[in-house]
Amino acid sequence: GTLSCELRAVNHRYLELSVRLPEELRGIEGEARQLLGAALRRGKVDAGLYLRNAGASTTSLELNRPLVEQLLQRAAEVGRLAGDQASPVSPLDVLRWPGAMRETERDLAPLAGEALALLGETASDLNDARAREGARIREMIVQRCEALRELVATVRARLPEVTARIRARIAERVAQLGTQVDTERLEQEIVLLACKMDVEEELDRLGSHVTETLQVLASTEPAGRRLDFLMQEFNREANTLSSKSQDAGTTRAAVDIKVLIEQMREQVQNVE
Repeated sequence: GTLSCELRAVNHRYLELSVRLPEELRGIEGEARQLLGAALRRGKVDAGLYLRNAGASTTSLELNRPLVEQLLQRAAEVGRLAGDQASPVSPLDVLRWPGAMRETERDLAPLAGEALALLGETASDLNDARAREGARIREMIVQRCEALRELVATVRARLPEVTARIRARIAERVAQLGTQVDTERLEQEIVLLACKMDVEEELDRLGSHVTETLQVLASTEPAGRRLDFLMQEFNREANTLSSKSQDAGTTRAAVDIKVLIEQMREQVQNVE
C-alpha cells in the first residue's frame, strides 16, 4: 500500500501534539510522540499518518478448520435428528458463520518502521520550512530595529531645540503677565519642568533594547520568549516617551515607534 504523512503546526506557547494513526499503527503512537517531541519544541501540531492499501490482494484469508469441522459435525447431528426433512448444509452458509474465516496475521514491524521513518522525514521538512520562515521574520525584525534606532536618534537630536522652545514659551507667558518675577525662582521652575519632560532615560532604554534584540536574534538559542519580554519593555518605554512629550515632532516619532514595536510584536509570536 501507500503511506502518507501530514504535519500542520500553528503558534502556541508550548508543544501540544495531536496524533492520528491508522488502526494497523496504533502501537507506535508512543514512539511517534517521542519522535515529534524531540524534533519540535513549540507549537500546536496536528500529525496524521495515513495508510492506503493497494487492493484486495493485500488481504489474505484462511479457513478456521477446527471451527468449520465442528459446525459440519453439529449440522450432521441435526440432520440425523430431523431425518429426511433436513435440508443439506450449504458451504456458503458455513463460511458466513462468525469466525469461520479469518485474516492471516501480518508482520507489522516493517510497516511501523517505514511509518516512523516517514514521520521523521516529514518533521525534518517542517523544521526546514519553519527555519526559512524564521529567517524572513528575523530580517523583518532587524529592519524594524534599525528604523527604531533612527527614530530614537531623531528624537534625541531634537531635545535641545525642545528645551529651548519650552524656555521661550515660559518667558513669553511671563512677559504677558506684565509683572516682575524672581529670575532665580523662574529658572528653578524651568529646570523642574525640564526634568519632568526629560526623555533621555527612555531614549537610552529604547536604544539598549534595540541592541539586546539584535543580540538575541544573532544567538542560536530559542529566542521567542525573550523577544516577547523585550517587546513588553519596548512598549513601556514608548508609552512613557509619548506621555512626557511636549512637542508635536516628538509625539509623531513616539507614534511611529509604537507602530514599529507592534509590527515586531506580532511577528515575535511566530518565533520559537
